[in-house]
Amino acid sequence: MIKILSQAFILLLLASPSWGKTVLVLGDSLSAGYGISVEDGWVNLLQENLNDTSSSQHNIINASVTGETTGGGLARLPALLAKHQPDIVIVELGGNDGLRGHAIKVMQKNILSIVQLSRDAGAQTLLLGMQIPPNYGRRYTQQFASAYNKIAQAQSLPFVPFFLDKVALKKAWMQADGIHPNEKAQAQLLANVLPHLSPILQ
Repeated sequence: MIKILSQAFILLLLASPSWGKTVLVLGDSLSAGYGISVEDGWVNLLQENLNDTSSSQHNIINASVTGETTGGGLARLPALLAKHQPDIVIVELGGNDGLRGHAIKVMQKNILSIVQLSRDAGAQTLLLGMQIPPNYGRRYTQQFASAYNKIAQAQSLPFVPFFLDKVALKKAWMQADGIHPNEKAQAQLLANVLPHLSPILQ
């Protein structure tokens, strides 16, 4: 009887999905689902995609807040790391810093601190790059976009060069404000992230 129960327990373990990784998304309105249903947002689509395609049980934590800056994300991060103990932190921040004209050096310093805190907690970082509209001036917009690439190279991070690639210039996929993607764009946002995330989920 004990032998039969042992065999059944082993079969149950083999049939059950293995525990995967915990992924913390530290973002702003683009990841918080501003103007759309949270269920339609790319972060939720990511969880659904992994549930359908992965043999491991990955856990996606969306800690994104509309209006968040790199400074705000940095301030919230220690508590989030302690609570969720993530294996991976996806950093989708900086857009609001740029739209508010914050100093790029301060933004860079904040992101570097986020990377270091995550690393100290045993988590890898996936950095999502951002760009801002050209009306902020050529010099500022170029320096802003290149700041992400510099951080990714210096820290050897997996990196999405432009999170809104194939979305930002497609009017039908943007909300009326011209800043936030609508529900039609969310699958493309996921497609922009997934190839860079998948290798570190293994």
